[in-house]
Amino acid sequence: MKKIDFTKFDSLLSVAEYFNSESVCKQALAEARWGDDIVCPYCGKHHCTKMKNGRYCCTACKHNFSEKVGTIFANTKISLRQWFLAMYLISSHKRGISSYQISRDINVCQKTAWFILHKIRMMFNQSDEKALFNVVECDETYLGGVEKNKHESKKTDGTQGRSTKTKSAIFGMIQRNDRVVAMTVENTKAETLMPIIKQFVAQNTIIYTDESTSYSKLNNLNYSHSFVRHHEKEFVTGKVYTNTIEGFWSHFKKMIFGTYHSVSKKHLQRYIDEEVYRWNTRKMTESARFEYMFSKALTQCDYKAVITY
Repeated sequence: MKKIDFTKFDSLLSVAEYFNSESVCKQALAEARWGDDIVCPYCGKHHCTKMKNGRYCCTACKHNFSEKVGTIFANTKISLRQWFLAMYLISSHKRGISSYQISRDINVCQKTAWFILHKIRMMFNQSDEKALFNVVECDETYLGGVEKNKHESKKTDGTQGRSTKTKSAIFGMIQRNDRVVAMTVENTKAETLMPIIKQFVAQNTIIYTDESTSYSKLNNLNYSHSFVRHHEKEFVTGKVYTNTIEGFWSHFKKMIFGTYHSVSKKHLQRYIDEEVYRWNTRKMTESARFEYMFSKALTQCDYKAVITY
């Protein structure tokens, strides 16, 4: 099989011209998964044979299978060409792309486009496999309706400040000049945030935050903690600031309000994962980002996993 040169994919047109048939898409998927040595997704044996109908047969366990088995494309009724075009669109748009736009661009219904988007978002679940270190900024933000914009009959009392009655709390940690980790949290109290910081940030790391008392115990947990006093209009003190993580929040909210407009609390973490993926791959070219997404697509993900996330 001829290996794909992803560097040539610098536009949607180049992707459409290369993946011009379902047979080409299947060959590309097989190459990405196995190269020249086909591996059975059921028993793991090598040297499976290709049958006349295009499927593969394992000489050990006798299972028949296709290139899609064990990937996010398993059991899909959508053509691989449509999938690949959608993946390029999602990876290349800096502020995301709506299901309505995807449905128009690849000629599927809106519900199908929504399903494609959420399946792809599930490929970017965040991990604590690699700890943040060196200099890390921590901050929290809230997403939800602004009470002053609501009708008097629909306003909720006690929603000021850090209340989560009508808003969702999101906590983020960013290693300067590197990558970010962010997630929804029940609240922004110390007992909630400290275990998360210990999980994702290496010991002896320098941590910068605002003056919130939620971070007051960081120095007792083998971190070097400094903070700025936002309430006193202090935003930068030498190297101490949280502008980097606040910049990430700005990008995230532009994606939410500018592209998706409204997001349910049930699916909020997926949208956070999407923006984390965009931020952490921001230095990649569009072709490299598409190749990275293509490789991530070789993981299992079914319909039930999408709707019960």
